[in-house]
Amino acid sequence: MLSLRGITHRFGGVLALDDASFVVRPGTVHALLGENGAGKTTLMRVVFGLLAPQAGDMQWRGAPVHFSSPANALASGIGMVHQHFTLVPAMTVAENVALGGHGAYHPAAAEARVREVSTRAGLPLDPHARVDTLPVGAQQRCEIVKALARDVQLLILDEPTAVLAPSEAAELLAWVRQHANAGNAVVLITHKLRDALAVADDITVLHRGRTVLTTRAAHTTQDALAAAMLGEQPDVSGQSAEQVAAGITETASHVVPLHSGTTVPEGASSTVLALDAVRWRDARGVERVHHATLQVRAGEIVGIAAVEGAGQHELLRLLAGRLEATAGRVVRPARVGFVPEDRHRDALLLDAPLFENTALRNAGARRGRMPWRALRESTAQLLTRFDVRAPGASAVARTLSGGNQQKFVLGRELADQPEALIVENPSRGLDFKATAAVQQSLRDARDAGTAVVVYSSDLDEVMLLADRVYVMHAGQAHEVRGDRDAVGRAMLGGASAHNVGGGV
Repeated sequence: MLSLRGITHRFGGVLALDDASFVVRPGTVHALLGENGAGKTTLMRVVFGLLAPQAGDMQWRGAPVHFSSPANALASGIGMVHQHFTLVPAMTVAENVALGGHGAYHPAAAEARVREVSTRAGLPLDPHARVDTLPVGAQQRCEIVKALARDVQLLILDEPTAVLAPSEAAELLAWVRQHANAGNAVVLITHKLRDALAVADDITVLHRGRTVLTTRAAHTTQDALAAAMLGEQPDVSGQSAEQVAAGITETASHVVPLHSGTTVPEGASSTVLALDAVRWRDARGVERVHHATLQVRAGEIVGIAAVEGAGQHELLRLLAGRLEATAGRVVRPARVGFVPEDRHRDALLLDAPLFENTALRNAGARRGRMPWRALRESTAQLLTRFDVRAPGASAVARTLSGGNQQKFVLGRELADQPEALIVENPSRGLDFKATAAVQQSLRDARDAGTAVVVYSSDLDEVMLLADRVYVMHAGQAHEVRGDRDAVGRAMLGGASAHNVGGGV
């Protein structure tokens, strides 16, 4: 169906793709794996007409082809959903889905199309809603529906489950499988080895721009894929697909069982962050946080688990001081770090050098002057400490891979030694190696006495990191003392009295 041979592409002096090859069969799901910066998205941008390779050939349905633009690719039946959203915030869902279509815009027809496609895909959306009022998960669903509305035969999904709640991700992956079974093809760019093994027919691994492995999913293991992503030989003691499905998470070079209970770490001490009967209403008067009570101690990680739209994003911003409570009491220290889930929109000046991005947290300006030399030096130290792969402190933020951007943002927040740290979807869009590094940084911060609050749409990540877990449901926060199943039931509103406690 799709064949790429010898694809080479450079960004200046950086070789992003090095003689890469990739073949997609009709009616299959093909997972594309690799570390951040391995060339996965770049290769798919070549397919989608966003980049012209310096060498190599592409065939679509048996004929040589080169797409000069995404419009050409879409017209030929290839669609792509990008990891970072391309929606127009001030427009409605229906208007965004209709953008780029043929003919005049007819609101009723556009709204009907959104309902049809979103219902079929199991991705509910309100066609009348403005995109800038939607949480990130709903914006992601809008991007997917926009692509599906073009009736493409090959759909490229770049980290589609990165911001989805577990139940939403499961529904999406089920739809991906169903879509392929109907004769279509899907390319799934993902860092989640479990997703790849669960849904893919074929898997290709890129390493430093080269294709290092292509295999049937049924013939490989999680460890073999991880080794290929790192350019290493597979470990013969690798996990099978059955082990992955059973709930084992790969972290760095060892396997860590999911957290199965609620504990308070030995180093946890005094309360640093607290909400007491807090309420918050949005501009339309809708109460998003309802009578929330929780406490976070120094030296512990508190996890927040929730399905999308349960009030978790607002709760985190209340803790971080980004929102003011409508009612109730919020206790927070003077130094609070905050890592939002949308680093492009809320955490970085993408076209500015890294040392200027560091200045966003700088409190050392005197008499209106910034200590630029000191900022360059501290930024260079930050890059080394948190293993941010960048040429130096003057590198432009946009040029870093997603994983390195995230490590930079987290490092910048931790460099000030905050008393509390609020982190939203810490591993969004990161490969497993970068994920392991970010997660270890959070543990290190906890062990140094920081009170850490982590929300992740990946429940496994919450259970892996958290010493205690609060579930947000319908705007309320409850501590859940139990295993993953107990937390999952509470997220859906099915918690029972024996496994749920109020604020500590």
